[in-house]
Amino acid sequence: MKKKGVGKFIAGAGIGAALGMLFAPKKGSEIRTDLKKKIDELISNVKEVDVTEVRDEFMDKIEDLKKELDNLDKEKVLKIAKKKGEELKKKAEQLVELAKEKGTPVLESMADDIKKKTISVVSEVLAKLESE
Repeated sequence: MKKKGVGKFIAGAGIGAALGMLFAPKKGSEIRTDLKKKIDELISNVKEVDVTEVRDEFMDKIEDLKKELDNLDKEKVLKIAKKKGEELKKKAEQLVELAKEKGTPVLESMADDIKKKTISVVSEVLAKLESE
């Protein structure tokens, strides 16, 4: 029972570290390179674990993570970002429409400003993703 708990703890710590690196403010290629190095370090440490079951389970998790990392590419991220950007634009437009519907010029003006800022932010994020 303790062996499985230790394995889950180690796997969780490794996955947490990997996710932390993915969300760090670095270029995607740098993050993936750093993450692959950390995974290789982790593999060498895992190989030293005496408990075979924990080591095997941990190695499986690492291999799954490496496969997902290899599948992560710019086009997928960009596609998701574009979809989210469109959703944000629609929500901002709905806010403007609600203000118009309620006949409140002050709220309409503020909602329009929010819509413009949302479009600007979405455009900046997409441009940054496309340039990497």
